[in-house]
Parts: sequence; C-alpha cells; structure tokens
Amino acid sequence: MPVQLPPLLDYLVRPDPDDPNLSTIVAGVDQTGQSVETRVIHEKALTLYLNAQEIVTMMTIGDHPEELAVGYLLNQGMLKPTDEVTGIDVDEELGVVVVRTDTQTNFESKLKKRTQTSGCAQGTAFGDLMEVIEGIVLPAAEVRTSWLYALTHKINTTPSLYLEAGAIHGCVLCAADRPLVYMEDVGRHNAIDKIAGYMFRHKVSAADKIFYTTGRLTSEMVIKTVRMGIPVLVSRSGFTAWGVELARKAGLTLIGRARGKRFLALAGAERIVFDQDLRFVAEESAGSRRKGAGGDD
Repeated sequence: MPVQLPPLLDYLVRPDPDDPNLSTIVAGVDQTGQSVETRVIHEKALTLYLNAQEIVTMMTIGDHPEELAVGYLLNQGMLKPTDEVTGIDVDEELGVVVVRTDTQTNFESKLKKRTQTSGCAQGTAFGDLMEVIEGIVLPAAEVRTSWLYALTHKINTTPSLYLEAGAIHGCVLCAADRPLVYMEDVGRHNAIDKIAGYMFRHKVSAADKIFYTTGRLTSEMVIKTVRMGIPVLVSRSGFTAWGVELARKAGLTLIGRARGKRFLALAGAERIVFDQDLRFVAEESAGSRRKGAGGDD
C-alpha cells in the first residue's frame, strides 16, 4: 500500500544529530591557538552486494544502509522499479549489505561501463545512465514560490549533522510546502540514493514531489532526479552547465541559489507559480545559515 502521511506537519524521516554512531567530538586549536572541541562526522566503508555479486564499496556515515543500497541500484539502473526485492541483509560489523532479488539482474554489463562522476566520496555512474534523459516525460506538476520559501526555511532550521558538523550533504523529499524525508551523507549521491531507496521500499509516488539538495546541481543530480520521476529539483547551491543542459532536455524544473528571498531557475520555469509577496519573506539570517554556505559544495 502507498505510504500514508501522518496528520502532523512533521518529517517522516529526519536527521538525528545526537546519534553517537554518526559523529564524534574531536579536540583541536583555533586560529588564535586556543583549545577547542568540534563535532566531526564518521565515515565508514559499506560494501554492496547484489545477490552474490559484489557491486561497489561506498563511503557513508552508516545510517539507513537498506535505503542506500536499494537506491544506489535503482539509480544506477541495476534494479528496475518493477523488480521485486526479496530481502536485504546488513552486517554492520563487516560493513556489508546484500540486496536479494527474485530474478537475475544484468549487472555484469553495467559494471563494464562504470565511469567516475563529479560526486564526492567516490560517486560513480554507469555509462548508459543518460539514456534516461531521452524520451522522458516528467509530470506536469507546479511549484509555488510560497512553497519554496516555506521549505527552505524549515529545512535550513531543522537540527542536522549539516548544521552541527558540516562536511556532509543533505537531500530532502518534499510535497508542496512540507519536507517529508530528510537524508544526510558524506556524498550528495549517497543522500539522494537513500531517498530513492525509501521511495521504492515505501511505494511513495514521485509525480507531485519536490527534491531539495544542499549540493550543487550537477549532471549526476539531474539524471538521478529524472530517473526517480521527480519533476522539480531545488538547491541552495549553484549549477553546472551540463546539469542545466540535461535538465532542459528532460523537462526538469531546476532551481538553484535558493537562499532567503532569492532563487534562480535555469530550466522548467513554466512550472513556477509566483504567489509569494516578497515583502513578507525574510532574508536568510546568520543563525539559520548552514555550514558550507560560503560555496557550492
């Protein structure tokens, strides 16, 4: 059955910055030579198997391994949305996750076409991923500017590892002005894969969703968003030229530099409904600025 949203306007999944398994306190000195303590995130190796075949070893913070594994396979085209996953086994001590399916997959040919991408923390994509762009028809959804301002404010003020430690990316699945599923990881590709896995496992429709990321809008982020069937991609960071080109080809609404009152749409602007009076929108305050806001991470 499709996931049912609870009546309260809160996340279905949200970060837990107090989880001791995800970060630790480290001592150091600051620019004046004074002793300081700061929080840093953990980084762990997770090896993914599809049935009996080793696929990839990913560096991850270690939470939501089931969603990460399934989402990775979906976004690499090694699983189809119609495939049945019969089991997911996680061994935290060994750092292994095994995804089992009821039918044979075509991973052998996919592995031969693996290429490096711009994604940090060992991001990879397979050579035929851009076939997704050809002939895609994304839903004719709308995105209201009032939703954008509400979303960015709530996301930027939600307690997270991003706010506590930096050095991490966040991705959020949203519906209208409501953030639903907020995932974080050392690489933006991992965070988006976790959301793809969550949507697959919980049968969440993509047609009316908005995807928010803290990272820059690269070709990889565009391709994965299109593969997930989400019509709107938003970021507080900037764009790459290839990301913009692919978004235009796919009919994806691409909105970047979304901070305070400001945003810039470089593709799919026809979906935007300008319903917010900017006189009633506050500029981003210093207290709500996220770590890493000084650049396009």
